[in-house]
Amino acid sequence: MKATIPYVKEKFGEFNELFFGGELPEIPLELSDAKGFIGVCRYKRRRRPDGTWERYDFRLSINTRIDLPEQEVEDTIIHEMIHYYICVNQLRDTSAHGEVFRRMMKEINEKYGRHITISHKNTPEQREQSYDKRPRRHVVAVVVLRDGRSGIKVIPCIPKRIRQYRRGLLLSGRVKSIEFFLTTDPFFNRFPSSAALRIYDIDPDELSAHLTDAVKITVNAFKVGL
Repeated sequence: MKATIPYVKEKFGEFNELFFGGELPEIPLELSDAKGFIGVCRYKRRRRPDGTWERYDFRLSINTRIDLPEQEVEDTIIHEMIHYYICVNQLRDTSAHGEVFRRMMKEINEKYGRHITISHKNTPEQREQSYDKRPRRHVVAVVVLRDGRSGIKVIPCIPKRIRQYRRGLLLSGRVKSIEFFLTTDPFFNRFPSSAALRIYDIDPDELSAHLTDAVKITVNAFKVGL
């Protein structure tokens, strides 16, 4: 399932009474399509006159990019509510998921049969859902090494970055060939885009399928000085 604001609000009220004695103040609730988290409790910090720090302006955000089982959505909400409880009560913990957080998590899991965890590990299907599906313009380098291995690297569409990547690989002495393709296939959004001298393994048949509509870049056509 994918959470909605009414659903999160209902569960927040239910879990507040059940796990936190109804002590948690109402908090602004948000939905997010961001890739980097399943849930997050946000806040700001300011220094008090006595020099200590105060946390305030709390917000609870639940991600809707991935379709999760309802129990995992519930456990995510509870996870963030534990953070909120610690923050709103200005409790000190040893780390973001330190001793206080782990103790509260363990008590709720054992007493109520929950499965709250420190971090969420996506299944392959959930990882596929999390990838950005919007068409984006990428340069894809298809690299064949002298030892027979091959792979790809996604590079920003910036001539300087393309030159930098090509020059670095050629200077390494490990490269047999490099070909560059221009594509907007969303499949390549899952790979980091930079000029770092990395090569990512990919099944040749899968690569061929996603380069079907790509345009091979020639040096003269793009005038990138490769």
